[in-house]
Amino acid sequence: MLKDNLASVEQRVAEACKRAGRSRDEVTLIAVSKTKPVEMLSEVYDAGVRDFGENKPQEIREKYPQLPEDIRWHMIGHLQRNKIKYIIDKVCMIHSVDSVRLAQAIDEAAGKIGIVMPVLVEVNVAGEESKSGIRPEEAENFVREISVFPNIHVEGLMTIAPFTENPEENRPYFRNLCKLCVDIKEKNIDNVNMCSLSMGMTGDFEIAIEEGATMVRVGTGIFGERYYPHAEADGRL
Repeated sequence: MLKDNLASVEQRVAEACKRAGRSRDEVTLIAVSKTKPVEMLSEVYDAGVRDFGENKPQEIREKYPQLPEDIRWHMIGHLQRNKIKYIIDKVCMIHSVDSVRLAQAIDEAAGKIGIVMPVLVEVNVAGEESKSGIRPEEAENFVREISVFPNIHVEGLMTIAPFTENPEENRPYFRNLCKLCVDIKEKNIDNVNMCSLSMGMTGDFEIAIEEGATMVRVGTGIFGERYYPHAEADGRL
């Protein structure tokens, strides 16, 4: 079942790229594996996926030693400063930087082990009170502020668009985030390249790709509904 799900998602990614006149190579499919057991991740890995996204540091910490070393782990959920130490040597990118204090803590943790951590700035494009992320109008100044930290590198922006039955409703949010990313990139800020746009989930990733996403985060579309009964089950990821 998982291989069939993955094949379907891959086809949809490829078709969205084609509609947008983009190469399939321009988009990274991140399998969002939160709450899923290692056995399911292994099956998806065997089908060719190498990029996995997790919301909780503890899950990365537990799954990391049980799975192949060539997996690229993405920290996509809210990250508390005291949990950075658990994942700093395990993830390839942190998608959810939304405060200077968090950026500074990541910088310090990365410096201790001699790496530069790629990060994305989380932007709350729709201004939802329930969501983390900085306001779009604050993004450029925020990027400038955290760009001074030597052990992180700002790679671009991330957003979680509103949950909607009609994915077309999120097109303006994705379009605006892409424009914001381009605008910041044109400022040529040191230690910033703005080449990555992490946006789009199971319900709207095709629209996100059409509007410039370079990373889409798909969980339910690949793995099915959440594994634990108490986990939120709105089917968004």
